[in-house]
Amino acid sequence: MATIQGVAELAGVSTATVSRALSGKSTVSAATRQKVEDAARSLGYVASATASSLASGRTRNVGIVMPFLGSWYYANVLKGAHRALADAGYDLTLYHLEDTTRHPERRRRLFNEFLGRKRVDAFIAVSLELTKEELGRIHDLGKPMVGLGGPLAGVTTLSLDDRAVAELATSHLTSLGHRRIAFIGGTEGFDLDFHLPKRRRQGWEDALIAAGVPVDPALRLEGDFTIEGGHRAALQILGDPRRRPTAIFAASDEMAIGAILAARSLGLRVPEDVSVIGIDGHELGQFFELTTVDQRPVEQGRLAAEALLSELRPQASQQHPALRLPYDLTVRRSTAVAPGRRD
Repeated sequence: MATIQGVAELAGVSTATVSRALSGKSTVSAATRQKVEDAARSLGYVASATASSLASGRTRNVGIVMPFLGSWYYANVLKGAHRALADAGYDLTLYHLEDTTRHPERRRRLFNEFLGRKRVDAFIAVSLELTKEELGRIHDLGKPMVGLGGPLAGVTTLSLDDRAVAELATSHLTSLGHRRIAFIGGTEGFDLDFHLPKRRRQGWEDALIAAGVPVDPALRLEGDFTIEGGHRAALQILGDPRRRPTAIFAASDEMAIGAILAARSLGLRVPEDVSVIGIDGHELGQFFELTTVDQRPVEQGRLAAEALLSELRPQASQQHPALRLPYDLTVRRSTAVAPGRRD
C-alpha cells in the first residue's frame, strides 16, 4: 500500500512538503508540486481527505444550494457543476431549500447553522435571491461564493437575460406572421427568486409591442413548469375556438411539450394549426421537434463552478463581476408560418 513516506522518498522531499503540495498550499513551488504529484501518481497514492483538510484548512468540498431537485433544469446545472468540480478534485455537498415560504425555519437554519459548519470551502447559490442578512452571513464566513440566476451584492454572478430570451422566442413567432400568440408562464409561487416568470412574460409583451400586436391578457395562462402544467394550460386555451391562438410561447420546454400533447389530443396539428416554442434546450425537445431557446444548463453549471474555482485560487481577484450567460435559438418543426399567411 502506498504511503506518504514512499511518495516523499520517491520525490526527494519531506513528508510535510508532500502534504502541502497535495493539499494545494501556495508555499510549494510549481516544480516541486509537479514532482510530488508525479510520484504520488506512479505509486497510486491518494491523500486522506481528512489529513489534507487538517493540513491545508481546506475541505476540498463545495456546497451547492438549490430550491428544487426534481426539475430537469436544476439536475442539469448540478451535472455541469459536478463535472467541473470533480475534474478539479473537489467533492460536492447539496443543500436543498424546498418550500421555504411555508418552512422559513429551514432557510434560517441553513444560513445560520449548516453553512457555518466547516464542511465546505465555498458555495454556489442557484436561483436564490438572498436577503441582505443572508449575504452578510456568507461574507462573515469568509468563504467564496458564486450566484447563478441573478444579481447578488458583492458576489460574482452569472445570469440569463430572461426578458431578452423571451423576447427572442416571441419575435421568432411574430416573424412568421403570428399575431395571436398565447403565453404559458409560471404561477405566483415560481416568481419568488429573481422573478423569472415575470421577466419572461415581459419579454413576450415586449416582442408583441415591437411587432405592433396588442397584448391580450386573455392569452396569458399559468403553468408550473411541468409537462402536466403546460398540457393543462394549453387545453384551456386551445379548447376554446373563440380565443384559440395560432401560436404558443411556453416559458419552459416542459410546458411547451405539454402544449404539443394538448394540441394533439384536440386533433390540432403542430405546426400547421398551432406553432409552439419553449425555453431550455431540454433533451426531449429533439424528440418532439420543438423549437426552443437553448439556455445550456449543463454549461451554466460548469461556468458557475469554474468561476468559483478561480476565486479559490491563491491571490484570486477581489472583483466580483456580473456575467451574462449565452443562449441560442434552435429552430425545429414545431414552428411555422401562421395559418392564412402561407403561399
